[in-house]
Amino acid sequence: MGGAVGAIAGLWTQVVRGAITLDLRVGRTVQPLGPLIVRIAARRETVFEVISSPYRDPPTRALEKKLRVIERGQDLVLAAHFTRVYGLTATTLETVRFEPPDRVHFRLVRGPVPHVVERFELRETDEGTELEYTGELGTDLWVLGSWWGAAVARKWEATVRTALDSVKPEAERRAKRP
Repeated sequence: MGGAVGAIAGLWTQVVRGAITLDLRVGRTVQPLGPLIVRIAARRETVFEVISSPYRDPPTRALEKKLRVIERGQDLVLAAHFTRVYGLTATTLETVRFEPPDRVHFRLVRGPVPHVVERFELRETDEGTELEYTGELGTDLWVLGSWWGAAVARKWEATVRTALDSVKPEAERRAKRP
């Protein structure tokens, strides 16, 4: 009995950390992420630059603890994102595709759930830019997966909200530069 409990706990830890992705494609439940909308007093190109620069520029020391670009292409990168969850560091591996200056697309390759697609949409407004985040998160195994997906979605959206909270002041700061 103790061995089974230990094995389940070990599996659980690996799933939370994103080291193992259980993609069974059985009983898939998909739930929306967002929308989260941020109005930014900066041009769309400036906002796009702020969003894309961590993936395109050499990393700062602070950023290295949150993000590592593994492969860079013209309009696509493969990046590992690191997030603290339940006292563990969860690692998600995602593709990030750029459509300047309108959209940034994210697709989960490996993480705590088998399916996540997300998008940042940037629209010009009279005051600057409206940035809208939307996506979907999918889990397997019916009710159990739905419960896990809801828990992951709460943390996922909170992490995105924190990122957006840093995009707004940085884009507005850059917009004020001569």
